[in-house]
Amino acid sequence: MATWGFYGRKEQLTSLSDMLARKRWFFANVTGRRRIGKTTLIHQALEQVRAETPVFYVQVPDSEPVGVMSAVSSALDTFQVPADRFPRPRDFQQLAQLVLDLAEAGYVIVFDEFQYFIRKSLVDFCSFLQTAVDRLSAKASKVRGGLLVLGSVHTEMAALLEDQRAPLFNRVTDHIELTHWDIGSVMTVLQEHATTDPARLLFLWNLFEGVPKFYRDCFEQGVLTADRPALLRRMFFESSSPLRAEAENWFLRELRGRYDVVLKEVARKPGRSHGELVGAIREASGKPDTQISGYLQVLSDKYRLVEGRLPVFAKPEAKRKRYYLTDNFLRAWLAAVAGPVSAVAFRPVDELVREADERLADAEGWALEKLAGQLYEERSRKRVGDFPLSDRVKGYWDKAGIEIDLVAESESTNRIRFGSCKRSAKALVADVTNFRDHVRRYLDASRKLWHQQIEYVGIAPLISDEQRKTLLGYGVIPQDLTDLTDGLE
Repeated sequence: MATWGFYGRKEQLTSLSDMLARKRWFFANVTGRRRIGKTTLIHQALEQVRAETPVFYVQVPDSEPVGVMSAVSSALDTFQVPADRFPRPRDFQQLAQLVLDLAEAGYVIVFDEFQYFIRKSLVDFCSFLQTAVDRLSAKASKVRGGLLVLGSVHTEMAALLEDQRAPLFNRVTDHIELTHWDIGSVMTVLQEHATTDPARLLFLWNLFEGVPKFYRDCFEQGVLTADRPALLRRMFFESSSPLRAEAENWFLRELRGRYDVVLKEVARKPGRSHGELVGAIREASGKPDTQISGYLQVLSDKYRLVEGRLPVFAKPEAKRKRYYLTDNFLRAWLAAVAGPVSAVAFRPVDELVREADERLADAEGWALEKLAGQLYEERSRKRVGDFPLSDRVKGYWDKAGIEIDLVAESESTNRIRFGSCKRSAKALVADVTNFRDHVRRYLDASRKLWHQQIEYVGIAPLISDEQRKTLLGYGVIPQDLTDLTDGLE
């Protein structure tokens, strides 16, 4: 039976391995959204030096000081840290001293969910930790241990470590930020444990994007190769489904009231303006005094769950933004899955699974555009294919008669490539004339691009040989997901 391995993260793993190999004091910061694989990455790096490097790991609870002390003491026992050499701390000053003593003894200390130390009742620890870190830094070459802090809320980690007023400002020696798996890593997983069928890739990527834990959950539940209804039912609709409460446990418990409402409205109709969101929320709540600017800013800056895009031809200082969710899983949950899951007690499960699947299929058109754009970026970054990307036009279309799914420029080859993305290759063929008209209007609005070689691309999950010939006859390069993922694994 196949076993789950460690996928992707080669660059980050190399950075951590190099840091550990220095055999001197380090204070490293690893950030990334929940479920992105921070702890797994640290475990993989430490496995390589386990024989010679003792480890102490603690997950910081969102609690009061007494709860933190309890968690630390339990972790010390779990990792068999001898109490006679390292007394169990009773307050934050003693906890900071413990960090110093462990580091001097060669331990790698890991604080997971470090962002909770920004809480008012816990923040004093950072001042005590500053003293310990400064003492260790002063004799860095003689200290064989180090401190790793992991955090899932970017702005709170930045406030603790990067704000000039923070006690730990300018103390971090190494920083690693984890984002989603790249598409090549997803393809490797599908090759080993499922199938690289284009429809399968789009379905899973629309649901999970590049979040490692979700793919592993499907693997462990035995549904990574199952059909769509079976996977959805097992992962979301049964009483023991591992992802049934994932969104709630992951972040929605931190985002109550209007945050939740704003997220749902953005998920249901991506690309709404501020005014449209206000109108939708007023209609839903029945209240005329709807203010959402602050909520949008927090969701964008603090949690990185929402992004505002300007019109394609707008100047950077323009304010006519439209809003989109940045995370596929969140959008899939709010727009397609959460409603049917909430009705499990009242309606037949088969009907609810079918409803969720239909809603997810509707969202796959938007997901295909996002996937195609990321594939172009990844192929260029890995030097795969014949289109070295220099820029990709992002934003929303606000000029009449212009709607283009992909605009990519290659400065080194003096080319600009326009792409049309459709879930059906048949629809690509039917839309060729309209697509070329949209490109002509774009070129008329941006005459500076006339000197570039213009290329047209038709993108769909799967394109048959006959459809390829037809598209080529129209002067459109056919590219399906098999073409675009070739060479990325």
